[in-house]
Amino acid sequence: MILRFAFGILLGILFYGGLWLTVRHLATARHPFALTLGSLLLRMAVTLAGFLFVLNGRWQNAVVTLVGFTAGRAMLGWTARRTTCT
Repeated sequence: MILRFAFGILLGILFYGGLWLTVRHLATARHPFALTLGSLLLRMAVTLAGFLFVLNGRWQNAVVTLVGFTAGRAMLGWTARRTTCT
């Protein structure tokens, strides 16, 4: 279960880190709509594939991974706040 939790953290960091990078590059993007849509589709595909990989037919695995995903979001939010405020 610890590995599934850690994998959820990794998925959360990838998903929300990708979102953060996308938002930062929107102002200078030539095609902001394409950047936004492409980023969304890629982030969702990776996240869905990760959850399906971990699920293995048991809903408990999905819950643990989801908790890790949320923890990854919180960790990235805390880190991003610290880097932009200082």
